[in-house]
Amino acid sequence: MVDEAIAELEPSREENSKPRRILVVDDDAGQAQALSYRLSQQGFRVDTAATMSEGRELAIRSRPDLMLLDIGLPDGNGLDLCRELNDSAMTSALPVILLSGTDEPEVVRRARSSGCRFFLRKPYDPNALLVLVQNAIEEGSDW
Repeated sequence: MVDEAIAELEPSREENSKPRRILVVDDDAGQAQALSYRLSQQGFRVDTAATMSEGRELAIRSRPDLMLLDIGLPDGNGLDLCRELNDSAMTSALPVILLSGTDEPEVVRRARSSGCRFFLRKPYDPNALLVLVQNAIEEGSDW
């Protein structure tokens, strides 16, 4: 499902501009690989991290245009990482799309209060994800 739909869409970026960078933080290697491959096919530059600590380090070092963040990580909660990034002057403008297998009101509320720009429940429509990616990058283009 992710493979087919994302392959049909194109990222919005001007000619001769550098590729937008997306950081995928997800401990599910298959999910991260599928997202990375298809987003790369669309012209995005994609870095991946499987843990909260790797994600934090890459967010600071590589300054991505967007982070796709899973809640359940082996060394912590994605909501905590989102809050840390949002509270830091270096990363507070980084747009974050939180991906989760639950859409319980409490989790959605906590995602918003942690600074996540968008929340998407797994399994998600790949077309909806790409629209959110494009919207979040456009909103955060000043970061």
